[in-house]
Amino acid sequence: MARILIVDDEAPARKRMQKLLSDEALGHLVTQVDSAVDGVEALEKLGSGSFDVLLLDIQMPGLDGFDVLERTAPDNRPVVIFTTAFDEYAIRAFEANAVDYLLKPVPSDRLKEALQRAHKVMGQADDQNDRLGKLLEWMDTQAMDGAESPSSDSDWLEQLSIPYRDRILIIPIQDVISIEIAEGITRAYILEDDAAAPRRRLRQHIVNYTLDQLGSMLNPEHFMRVHRSAIVQFGHIKELIPWFSGRYKLALTGGHEVIASRERSKTVKERLRI
Repeated sequence: MARILIVDDEAPARKRMQKLLSDEALGHLVTQVDSAVDGVEALEKLGSGSFDVLLLDIQMPGLDGFDVLERTAPDNRPVVIFTTAFDEYAIRAFEANAVDYLLKPVPSDRLKEALQRAHKVMGQADDQNDRLGKLLEWMDTQAMDGAESPSSDSDWLEQLSIPYRDRILIIPIQDVISIEIAEGITRAYILEDDAAAPRRRLRQHIVNYTLDQLGSMLNPEHFMRVHRSAIVQFGHIKELIPWFSGRYKLALTGGHEVIASRERSKTVKERLRI
């Protein structure tokens, strides 16, 4: 019997899934059901509780389903079943990597089939992590294939101009830790001086560029796109933490963390002569 966590930002979808899981026909497959309203709450519950199956929505504000998947510790990851509205792009990726998914609205017989399959693979973490790693690598490759190439000249950005309230901040490029995108919004993580604190603090600011645009303007000797949604500055990498399926979590200055794709993890290690 499985302990299940439903992750979906839509209340009707959560309620419908809970109702389906309470069906007596699934009684032998389900022992406990909990839910999370977004990716942040999902990570909190996964970190503090123990679940066997994760029914994970893909399109959510803030952290989407793929972000939750990447940030869940490999040794604490339940069997993952994606739930999604029809998205041919994502479904091709799921099927190519043998990852289970349910189309909304989820039929009760299809849910039962998915849970039965989940029971069979419980405890096979290495196999699941490998399949999920391949899925994420596919997503990263697709996203970065269309990225703009770095400029061929040496006219790299030396400072970043950021609108902030009623002014424009001029940030030296060496203070940029990472640049990341979520829900179409690009944010720069920057070290700033704080007279009240003994150390410089890390803050995030919205910037008026896409990740692709910035990737073409930043000196590739110092910056690298390590993920479909993140660029980091090499000089601010403090640790490489093994993650899963050949990936590494990069611990950056200020305690910030970014997970690199499998292929980019290899490149990071080569660049750092590891």
